Amino acid sequence: MTKTSQEHAMMDVKSVFLYSTIEEKVYVCQPLSFKDPHFPDKVYKVEKALYGLHQASRAWSTKKSLFAKFEGLMHKKFQMSFIRELTFFLGLQVMQRDDRIFISEDKYVADILKKFDFYLVKTSSTPIETNKALLKDEEAEDVDFYLYRSMIELLMYLTASRPDIIFDVYVCARFQVTPKFLHLHAVKRIFRYLKGHPKLGLWYPRDSPFDLEAFSDSDYAGASLDMKSTI
Repeated sequence: MTKTSQEHAMMDVKSVFLYSTIEEKVYVCQPLSFKDPHFPDKVYKVEKALYGLHQASRAWSTKKSLFAKFEGLMHKKFQMSFIRELTFFLGLQVMQRDDRIFISEDKYVADILKKFDFYLVKTSSTPIETNKALLKDEEAEDVDFYLYRSMIELLMYLTASRPDIIFDVYVCARFQVTPKFLHLHAVKRIFRYLKGHPKLGLWYPRDSPFDLEAFSDSDYAGASLDMKSTI
């Protein structure tokens, strides 16, 4: 959408998948509470889309070309809200310009820093120590693994827009079964790094290549703990 300079808007239609008709022939078993006692072995033919059908999303999407023309009618027919410019979606902050889009999660960063009381800590210039490997240590002090896992979970969600912390979060995630104090210290370092760099995100310029490319950063026996390959 950025490459073609399309404008983005968001529309929310209540129970959206129940309005569209489907072209394919779809049959469903009779629900237990609605079985016809005279024809218990018969099935129902689906005339309109239902939640759970893989055709439901596509059936609704075919109607989007009518939105601009029938916007007034849509408001009368459906209970819905219409947001002219998409600025916030599933925790992602979206900043639109004519030649680029910027996606960030600095509000989410602020929320998780507040959740774990990291507002007053010193910042870190890097998310992980580069000259010190994170290893298992059975003799080290145990920490609350519920706390450790909850911190990892929130960081994992953030990696969608923060590739600078992906490797560090995944390394720390390897120790969720029996986390020790040194592992928790490493996770806290990521939070301190986020405190110092809360507004980083992803730029999608209009002139960027449109081809989809995939990369895998993998090695052979790269895990120093058990000599397993890592990705």
